[in-house]
Amino acid sequence: MKYIAPWWLPGGHAQTIWPAVHARRQHAVGANTPPYRRERWPTPDGDFIDLDWLDAPGAHTLLVLFHGLEGSSSSHYALAFAAYARQHGFCYVVPHFRGCSGEINLAPRAYHSGDFEEIDWVLQGLRQRHAGRILAVGVSLGGNALLRWAEEAGSTASRVVTALASISAPVDLAASGRAIGRGLNRQVYTRMFLASMKPKALLKLAQHPGLFNQQALQGARDLHAFDNVFTAPLHGFKNTDDYWARASAKPHLAQITVPTLVVNAHNDPFVPAGSLPHASQAGTNVTLWQPRSGGHVGFAAGQPPGHVRTLPEQVGGWLATHGAAHG
Repeated sequence: MKYIAPWWLPGGHAQTIWPAVHARRQHAVGANTPPYRRERWPTPDGDFIDLDWLDAPGAHTLLVLFHGLEGSSSSHYALAFAAYARQHGFCYVVPHFRGCSGEINLAPRAYHSGDFEEIDWVLQGLRQRHAGRILAVGVSLGGNALLRWAEEAGSTASRVVTALASISAPVDLAASGRAIGRGLNRQVYTRMFLASMKPKALLKLAQHPGLFNQQALQGARDLHAFDNVFTAPLHGFKNTDDYWARASAKPHLAQITVPTLVVNAHNDPFVPAGSLPHASQAGTNVTLWQPRSGGHVGFAAGQPPGHVRTLPEQVGGWLATHGAAHG
């Protein structure tokens, strides 16, 4: 597997921002708009999740994508994988983490980077509905959560999925949390995420008065502070540090028993290269692909204006090959 960034997109920030802006605009209009079918599943705790499907009647392969922080089925990478699935005749589904489908969820919880229980519930439901092979992809936050699921599932994971991949996952959450809280990252990406996350949290507080301290949340200026007020306590963690430590996938990669691809660019603004796992930490079932460039869920290619087909083609091809024995 090889990737070299195009000459006209120098640096991790450009390679991160351009795909998110241009590619989403390119896919979200006209004939490129995926004809998603939405399905709502009631959850055991009286809540719901929404899944967006691209149906492919008779397809043996189901490709499932778990999105990143504040992502959805309309995120640029989800649209790129949707196009890949249609091209290859796969059934495709994007389960939305709670509160990310365009409608606030009901329970006094949201989602988080180690949400492997939710991943398990979704994948078990998909396995009940699909008899063929299931290939799973997780992006950024969704990638770390998917890896945590595979780690926790151990030898039982192969009953549910045939192969999986994580893309740009912050497998060391403390390192990534520090990185996104500094310098340009703080000014650009942290502000963008908080601008979406804070209003959702306040809607959650309106649903469940007293759930957290409103003043503390409104005063949060980085993800560490936000997670300390909202994410950690709502999901059973003592504080941000406890959450980041227990939710990180990196320490447990060797427990994974299904074919797994872990993709991280060395110039990802969110995920420091020094925090990435080494082969000795990954275990025999995990393949690490760590190209020098690509940014965060970027990997654009071609001449201007370029395209974002690299990730679906490389990752999808790897998954299809390593899941062939089960196909």
